[in-house]
Amino acid sequence: MAQLQLTIAQRKEHRALAHHLSPVVMIGNDGLTPAVIKETDAALNSHGLIKVRVLGDDRTAREAIYQQLANDLNAAPIQHIGKLLVLWRPKPEKVRHEAADRMPGPKDVKVLKYSSRGGQRPEVKTLRVLGNQRLTSGGKVKRAKPKLVSAKKRSQT
Repeated sequence: MAQLQLTIAQRKEHRALAHHLSPVVMIGNDGLTPAVIKETDAALNSHGLIKVRVLGDDRTAREAIYQQLANDLNAAPIQHIGKLLVLWRPKPEKVRHEAADRMPGPKDVKVLKYSSRGGQRPEVKTLRVLGNQRLTSGGKVKRAKPKLVSAKKRSQT
């Protein structure tokens, strides 16, 4: 695979986004092992933009690791400063399953009911809130109202 090519403006934007990130992958003295490549690939899939810390002192070796990671993982090299490498690859789209379209299940929520007299402990109630219900600020469970659709949108479908 070849590495991604970005414009200078895109690279600059990714550098700004990566500034506050902490290194996700550490490369030790063993260098680039298959396990490190696998972890870097997993980090790119979940985060998209990652920092990698290389613990070796040899700058040419770090540069070689940087280029090899970009080529092997089809990632764009963003920045190489000292022992930190920044790589970016667009995150893959998540696959939605049929079960993901279902409504959320019931939740147990603890509600504190304070006494009108001061100095007494509040009463703790555990309420079960279903997927089509909501909890009001007064601690009552109400059914959620169906979403309103305008007449114009109804006629389009």
